[in-house]
Amino acid sequence: MNHGRVPYSELTLRYFRDAPNAGVLHGPNIGFGTAGTRGCGTEVRFHVQVVDDRIPVARFQAYGCPHVIAVAAWLSEHSTGKPANAALPESIQALQARFSLPAEKLGRLLIVEDAWIAAIRAAVTKSKPVLE
Repeated sequence: MNHGRVPYSELTLRYFRDAPNAGVLHGPNIGFGTAGTRGCGTEVRFHVQVVDDRIPVARFQAYGCPHVIAVAAWLSEHSTGKPANAALPESIQALQARFSLPAEKLGRLLIVEDAWIAAIRAAVTKSKPVLE
């Protein structure tokens, strides 16, 4: 019997428990982006470094349900070495399917997306040389 609990997929549980790339980055060409609020139950912050229009490293901090933490961890891990695009590497619908996220939690994925886009844009801006 479920007793009203959300069943989590194995992928969600693995990324929630291990939380790879959780933490903060310091150094050159690092931008961060935050979305959501703890008061509303979901807050996500990404720290992303961009070098030569690629992402060598990304970290996250998240306050929220296991789905939010799992998606943020997955995104940080799977962005390494990829081009610094101000978009998620997969659509919201693809992430929903990958993590078996219930429809009522789609808004939380939008918070993850907003934080990711803000971090990428900030890091790209910092990585561009200043022309004098």
